[in-house]
This record gives sequence, structure tokens and C-alpha cells, in this order.
Amino acid sequence: MEIQKDVLYVGVNDRKIDLFEGMYLVPNGIAYNSYVILDEKIAVFDSVDAVFEKEWLQNIENVLNGRQPDYLIVQHMEPDHSASIVAFTEKYPEAKVVSSAKAFVMMQNYFSQNFAGKQIIVGDGSSLTLGHHQLTFVAAPMVHWPEVMMTYDETAKILFSADAFGKFGTLDADEDWACEARRYYFGIVGKYGAQVQTLLKKLSSCEVQTICPLHGPVLKENLRYYLDLYNTWSSYGVESEGVLIAYTSVYGNTKKAVEFLAEKLKEKGCEKIVLNDLARMDMAEAVEDGFRYGKIVLATTTYNGEIFPFMREFIHNLTERNYQNRTVAFIENGSWAPVATRVMQGMLEKCKNLQYTTATVKILSAMTEENKAQIEALAEELCKDINAEKQEGGKKTMAKYVCNICGWTYDEEVGMPEKGIPAGTKFEDLPEDFKCELCLVTKENFTKEE
Repeated sequence: MEIQKDVLYVGVNDRKIDLFEGMYLVPNGIAYNSYVILDEKIAVFDSVDAVFEKEWLQNIENVLNGRQPDYLIVQHMEPDHSASIVAFTEKYPEAKVVSSAKAFVMMQNYFSQNFAGKQIIVGDGSSLTLGHHQLTFVAAPMVHWPEVMMTYDETAKILFSADAFGKFGTLDADEDWACEARRYYFGIVGKYGAQVQTLLKKLSSCEVQTICPLHGPVLKENLRYYLDLYNTWSSYGVESEGVLIAYTSVYGNTKKAVEFLAEKLKEKGCEKIVLNDLARMDMAEAVEDGFRYGKIVLATTTYNGEIFPFMREFIHNLTERNYQNRTVAFIENGSWAPVATRVMQGMLEKCKNLQYTTATVKILSAMTEENKAQIEALAEELCKDINAEKQEGGKKTMAKYVCNICGWTYDEEVGMPEKGIPAGTKFEDLPEDFKCELCLVTKENFTKEE
């Protein structure tokens, strides 16, 4: 596959894998991407999983037309991208291995050798000339391993982005990019939002026209869409307004309660309501939704003096990934000594900028009329911002403002909760010292998106 005239794809599709990293369901498989730049000198970007070693080497040979590669650029040392390095160096013994110092330490760990006679150690800002193509290396520690680096091809305006901007699924999977990219991001990278934010700031000075990740499709069109999503995800902002109801139910009574809540939310004007039965769905999908929506209701039973195991696992997955900037409500059920709300809130106590509803629901075995009234009050509180807009004569029109310097976008609907700017804050209401998230210019350098 040709990406540009002299930039080619030589990766592989894995259609047999069932669990990625031993835990993530991948019904549409996954791609292990690798690229070649054909210039005066030839560079190969990253290897593939050991199962596909021969196929990958054949793909490389097919595009070289008898030439020999000069460099293997290793951006990331996870085995799905590094397991075939030794085979490459055996087939092409004259090629140099280009990578970060930390990556060479990991090569020693994995392969009992660090290619000492072939090493080219690069760091943040280091460059490599292939002839026409000029490469600059960008350190990206903890996105999502410490040795990670990316490569910017200044000539072709291509960012070889390592695992960033990747997704589950083979290259030919017919599915929405954002859904599987979001699940991939929050499952694998989500804990490291601050590091992704640092990376985005670094990249703001690069004129990127194509993104070549190590998983998923090459991205060429509407790059602002992908960059804005990554900015929202890594800043723990709200991507979609709505209410996620995550629940577990042993005998169906808690399920009846959350279904009643969903009905009341709909009656009160909430347009997006998501019900997730944590015991019966992919946990990674549930975690993805937890970070997507601005409001979450956690409903579970007291179980062994604690909470139901699937709810504990769900909350652990949220907190492990720095869950923050959300509105949280609780529904607890227990036939005696209910403690679920206390346990759930205790698990969330170190999370930043969580707002808890004043309305609470405590069910003692089965839902009563009193519980229905509590649920009605909870629905009213969760929908109060929607009702306020209706009283003002309709939903406020939210706009986006684009930085004239770097292209970063301020979305009024999303706001910047991590900076203390709530979702729905109009651009004109931003503080006078507001600056672009990426290039730090002031408000007068923004233009409203038409």
C-alpha cells in the first residue's frame, strides 16, 4: 500500500487474535503497522508480532526491489512491535538500529543483546537525513511506555506516531474509527493523559498532514477531528453530553430501579442515556463510556459487606486511569446493612473534580414508592441544566473557536473542566488570561468556526 510516492505500508493484519494484550476483546482483529521510506537511504519503521515475522520480512523484500535497508527505526518496544527485530537484523546485517537509549536497554532484556555495533541512539529533537526525507525524532515517554519516541518526516509532513492515534481492528475492518480508538485509548493509554497533553503541545509546531500509527488506519483527512478527540480524551474532558448508568443486579431489583431512572431521565429531556449491565458486557466498553459522558450513575448491591465484584472492577478501572471532571450519582441496594454508596464513594475519593448529586437512592431489597420518589428527584437533578436551557427558550447554541496560529479548537460545549472551565462556557465568558492549550497565544488570536 502506497501512502505517498516513496512511503509504503508493509504491516500485517492479525485476524486470529481473540484477546489483545491478553485482555481486550478484538472481534475484528488488529493490525501491526510497519512502514518503509524509499530514499537515497532506506528506513523501515518498527517490526511486528513474532507470529507474522516471515510475512513482514517478505512485505519488506517486495518493496525494496533488490535494495538493502539502511535503518530499522524502533519507536516502541512492546512485543507486538518489536518481536521481529532480531530476524530483521539477521536478514539485513548491515542495517543500523535507530532508537532511544531506554529502548536499547529493553532490547537487552528481551533479546539478550542490544545491537551494540549497530546502534544509533536518538533523543528528543535528534534528526536523521535519508536524502530527500528529513526525519526529526520526538520523545513521547509514557505514551504509553517510557522508551517511546515518534518520528516526524518534515519533507512528507508525516507523523509516525507509535501507538498514539491507534485503534483496534484490522485495516479493512468496516467500523467507526472513534469507537474502537476510544476503547483502545482509555484501555491502554488513558492513565497517561498528562503525558499525551505534553506530546500534543510538542506536535503543535509540526505541520502534520498524515498520521501513521502502529495500529489502525493511516489518517490523512480531517486531522483536526482526531487531534481534537485526543485533546479531549487526554484532558479528561467530556466528549458527549449524556448520562451513563452503570449497574449490577443480582435478582433484578436494582435493574428495575435503573430502568425506571432511565424512563424519568427521558421524560425530563435527557437525550442520551446509556444503560450498561457491568456483568454482561465487555468491561473495556464500559470504561470507554465512563470517560465519554459527563454524568454517571453507579448502581449496585451490597455484597459480602462490600460491593458487587463487577462494580468494584469497573470503578477500579476508572480510578486507575485518573477519572475526573464528572458528575456522579449513586443508587445502592441491600437487604440488610447497605454500604454500597459508602464503599463506591470511598473508592472515588482521590479522583479530581468530581461533583456528587445531593439526591441519593437507598433500596432495601425491592423498589418502593419512596424509592421511586428518590429516583424522580435524582432524575430532576441530573437534568437540571437541560431544564434550565428550556426555560431560557431552548438549547443554547454552542460554538467552536479555532486558534489562528496552531489550529487548536476551543469547544464551548466541552469547555476545559481540567482547567476549571465547565462545559458550556461561552468563549466570550472565558477569563482574560485564557490562552491556547497548545501554543499559548491569547484570546484575540482565535476565530469562530463557521
